[in-house]
Amino acid sequence: MQTYGNPDVTYGWYAGNSGVTNRSGKFIAAHAAHFGLIAFAAGANTLWEFARFDGSLPMGQQAMVTLPHLASIGIGFDEAGVWTGAGVVTIGIVHLILSMVYGAGGLMHSLLFPGDMQDSEVLQARKFKLEWDNPDNQTFILGHHLIFLGVACIWFVEWARIHGIYDPALGAVRQVNYNLDLTQIWNHQFDFLAIDSLEDVMGGHAFLAFFEIGGGAFHIATKQIGEYTKFKGSGLLSAEAVLSWSLAGIGWMAIIAAFWCASNTTIYPTEWYGAPLEFKFGISPYWIETVDTSNYVSAHTSRAWLTNVHYYLGFFYIQGHLWHALRAMGFDFKRLLDTKNGPFNKAVTLRD
Repeated sequence: MQTYGNPDVTYGWYAGNSGVTNRSGKFIAAHAAHFGLIAFAAGANTLWEFARFDGSLPMGQQAMVTLPHLASIGIGFDEAGVWTGAGVVTIGIVHLILSMVYGAGGLMHSLLFPGDMQDSEVLQARKFKLEWDNPDNQTFILGHHLIFLGVACIWFVEWARIHGIYDPALGAVRQVNYNLDLTQIWNHQFDFLAIDSLEDVMGGHAFLAFFEIGGGAFHIATKQIGEYTKFKGSGLLSAEAVLSWSLAGIGWMAIIAAFWCASNTTIYPTEWYGAPLEFKFGISPYWIETVDTSNYVSAHTSRAWLTNVHYYLGFFYIQGHLWHALRAMGFDFKRLLDTKNGPFNKAVTLRD
């Protein structure tokens, strides 16, 4: 965290990041606990939505988020191909159990294991110490993150190929083989909102898996080439900078997801999310319903809820990115409140 040249600075208990900034063991504990919270939220929301689900109404009219996602990846259908919620309770309970496992892992890393991995007795664990201004250390850790993301993409591709996912063109779950066409993948980076082929979607994920795992292996195996200059991050690469880039990445993804959810009916079928939205632009982008929703459960479709939540979360993530990026570059926000020397306190000359 930025100290503005004061090595003895202290932070309040509410500044959670400060407690893990230079302590990789605590950092891992926070990650595990965060995973536990996410798993708990997913499991609890799944069970809550299923408990209030009304089979006589279209799912998209019931302001649900978790159930439409499960239906989109082919979960909840009976043998006749009708969505009944079969297996949904199991999915929710498994997530609740996993939340306890992750929570226990967070407590173990926080209370039992070393607060800093460089103090660990395990040689391999010591490699995951945090040296924010050491590019070799940072690229090593980045490589492992990329490999995990690549494995997740493989899991999704194989799930679609073996189990199958919902195809709105057929109105049924079917097995989808990936179309690893690099030309199509390149072209779709400019018109991805209009993708209408599940094969192309899986091809994109297969390409990402290869790209991320290859990039991860590269980052793990390589070290800084040449002199570590300011252009490469010397003096700037820090905990605050890494946090700012993370916020920028997740913010950008959330905004892209909002645009995609609002208009694409292949990945977000109307059966589960409701009708596509109409894009408008005022002070900022926003979307409006294209159907009469006055008799819906919450007067909005699931698509409207999901789109707007993603967009506004993404917007505020980007603001967080700017805040932390400026702090990483040395900007002191406290100067704005300085009534004596702050930038808003300029001498004003009065003339007769």
